[in-house]
Amino acid sequence: MKPVSKALKTKLIGVKDFRQNLAHYYAQGVKNGLSYIVTNRDRAIFEVKPLSKKEAMLKKLAADIAHAEQQVREGKVYTLEQVRQRLGI
Repeated sequence: MKPVSKALKTKLIGVKDFRQNLAHYYAQGVKNGLSYIVTNRDRAIFEVKPLSKKEAMLKKLAADIAHAEQQVREGKVYTLEQVRQRLGI
């Protein structure tokens, strides 16, 4: 049987409060599965929610791939022979 994930509960908080109490909101978000919509003058400006380990790994992988693609576009690549020489193999 597949485990059931906790549904996220969402709370509205002001940007000043969020900035001043970031560590608290982080701990509560992770511990209790809370997400936050941060507001500025009664207007939602962004959402903050905890990531699962899988989501975090996928985000990091996507960022690493984008960085590698940028390096290729800039010509920052090595041939197999250059890699072998650098590693001494």
